[in-house]
Amino acid sequence: MRNLGNLLVVTCFLLGQRGIIRTVEAKSNVHIVYLGARKQDGPTLETDSHHDMLASILGSKEAAAKSILYSYRHGFSGFAAKLTESQAQELAELPGVVRVMPNTLFRLQTTRSWDFLGLSPSHSPTSLLYKSRMGDGVIVGMLDSGIWPESKAFNDAGLGPIPSRWKGGCEPAEQFDPAKHCNRKIIGARWFVDGFLAEYGRPLNASGDLEFLSPRDANGHGTHTSSTAVGSFVSNVSYRGIGYGTARGGAPRARLAIYKVCWNVLGGQCSSADILKAFDEAIHDGVDVLSLSIGTAIPLFSDVDDRDGIATGAFHAVARGITVVCGAANDGPAAQTVQNTAPWILTVGASTMDRAFHTLITLGNNETLAGEAIYTGKEIGFTSLLYPEGTTLDPTLAGVCERLSPNATLMAGKVVLCFTYTSRRLAVTIAAEAVKASRGVGVIVAKNPSDGLAPCSDDFPCVEVDYEIGTRILLYFRSARFPVVKLSRTITAVGKAVQAKVAFFSSRGPSSISPAVLKPDVAAPGVNILAATCPFDPLEDNGYAMHSGTSMSTPHVAGIVALLKALHPGWSPAALRSALVTTAWRNNPSGFPIFASANPLKLADPFDMGGGIANPNSAAEPGLVYDAGMPDYIVYLCAMGYNDSEISHLTKKPTHCPTRRPSVTDVNLPSITIPSLRSSITVTRTVTNTGPPESIYWAEIKPPSGTIVTVKPHVLAFNRKTKKMAFGVTVRAVALVNTGYYFGSLVWTDGLHAVRSPLAVRIVNQAPFYSAE
Repeated sequence: MRNLGNLLVVTCFLLGQRGIIRTVEAKSNVHIVYLGARKQDGPTLETDSHHDMLASILGSKEAAAKSILYSYRHGFSGFAAKLTESQAQELAELPGVVRVMPNTLFRLQTTRSWDFLGLSPSHSPTSLLYKSRMGDGVIVGMLDSGIWPESKAFNDAGLGPIPSRWKGGCEPAEQFDPAKHCNRKIIGARWFVDGFLAEYGRPLNASGDLEFLSPRDANGHGTHTSSTAVGSFVSNVSYRGIGYGTARGGAPRARLAIYKVCWNVLGGQCSSADILKAFDEAIHDGVDVLSLSIGTAIPLFSDVDDRDGIATGAFHAVARGITVVCGAANDGPAAQTVQNTAPWILTVGASTMDRAFHTLITLGNNETLAGEAIYTGKEIGFTSLLYPEGTTLDPTLAGVCERLSPNATLMAGKVVLCFTYTSRRLAVTIAAEAVKASRGVGVIVAKNPSDGLAPCSDDFPCVEVDYEIGTRILLYFRSARFPVVKLSRTITAVGKAVQAKVAFFSSRGPSSISPAVLKPDVAAPGVNILAATCPFDPLEDNGYAMHSGTSMSTPHVAGIVALLKALHPGWSPAALRSALVTTAWRNNPSGFPIFASANPLKLADPFDMGGGIANPNSAAEPGLVYDAGMPDYIVYLCAMGYNDSEISHLTKKPTHCPTRRPSVTDVNLPSITIPSLRSSITVTRTVTNTGPPESIYWAEIKPPSGTIVTVKPHVLAFNRKTKKMAFGVTVRAVALVNTGYYFGSLVWTDGLHAVRSPLAVRIVNQAPFYSAE
């Protein structure tokens, strides 16, 4: 790969499965010239102006046409071109150029989940699924690795004509014929590769990974996310016989527009130049929702930095009323790892759901324990149990999964128990391969919880347990003269007995770039999600695969937003986000609080899951919403210290930040986060009534520890003339010591609705200090 050492290369490892894209900075010969909001009256004039600008540097329009890769001309203005560093510097000094940034590369991030979220077709006709007509008429755009159009998940049975407002289309290309592969479900299919190829410098298939120069998906990631968001009903779906049911997306009657920006090289990579072009075209085409299971890396780029490509493109999309949904990333459970943190983006963390895959472990003393696995082979009857004790003075070599090596004399015909101190799945894979190569019959891996599962190769039984159960098995092994064990096939457990929690891998807040903006906004199912895939997915089974990651939780929320948009077409992206944040579940259906997988397991807080796990039916009628638009986001940009010129180009309006810099806490978000409370602070919020015109709401406050919180006014009375009301929230510190964050809530209730805003406060009485907790 050309310039491989300098490319923005992504690394992501999530339980051996798909994860959100991560990036590191790169130097590139492709540059993005960002000019801000569109300046000309038409796309053709905009493109001509780009060529003229580039020609002024390169010397001719012919040279400009040869250099330019993309012209961004719909949602915003700019272009991507091959430039030397000196040419890029000359362009950066021209009037009207906001900035010139190097191109960057990114790498890539059901049958039960919708029932868990209350969107089962068998539920009440008053549910959001029915009231929204299953998302009919809404168009969801997916920026991902393309689509496998032959999947049954994209059949258009029962769908009416394509919405007349749609301006997009399907592009013919390699093994993709619009006449065959597009229909009333897949109404758009475009692909963008020039930015990536300019960096890669070789044919796509040179790495040995199959790829198509077309919207066709060779990776499976895009097909999986698309079917999760808007897939049609497909009955009798299972994964290797487990998780049986009817598969469908959240908005099964919504339409799908594919923007392929990620390519099947080194696991899946994407270029920021291509991502920005996809945003530009999607804005023009007329999508209502955009879903991106793509992200940046720590340290984060600034909100207006085109090397990310997502925050800038999302800003222009949101300005046109398009909701942009992105994943929080998969670097949990560490704090300050959340990505896609711009306040105009709806950022999604991952949770489990009320489904688990249990494999029973029966010991020779008749004790039965529950492990987790995806094992559908024959039951392993009672057979010898082995724990490799080790013979060296180094105790870390005893029974360590990663240290196991093939040893047929020791392991043949036995089930092997081992311990690992990592949460990632690599240790399971290493141990399983070593035992299998030794003609062993199974492996039990004791480890920290990681939530996501995958089958071991050749359906070899590899069962995961926690340390407590692992230790109980080990004690039995050491006490029995002839220890034996039996491993059962995996069974599917669903319902209230299985408690949902925030996934171990899901990235956590606070935001490292703007801690006063609570991220993630919400969580949604992202663990062991069964959805369609392409035939080349190594985990594919009859057209479906089970994957985990915030890549999977993101399209869940995109599907919910599509339903909400169908029901409330006039709601802004901020209103839709507010409805989800303020109505989200903080308790399981059984009433027990939601926990977060970590070391150790803990009660989930707003940095784990934002408002909570998305609750679609309550979000349909939230009562009040915290709306926001460009004025709020300008306040944010000013508060972050971006200059007037940058903001003016972004918004297409002359903008002058006030002399006294505003606070990020002034943005009308559905949450309140105060990262440095010294004595007291008052923040203002405005709510819009979406319920009955004559409504009265009372404030209920649960103050964070060490604070006193007051709200003025304490009662909000709406009528037919008064639909919006402002209030102030004053937070006072009563313990002037440096602490971590404490959490509480502000709830507005009218007896029917409970509009809950998370509160997060960190008290400090000196300069900021190192603390992510």
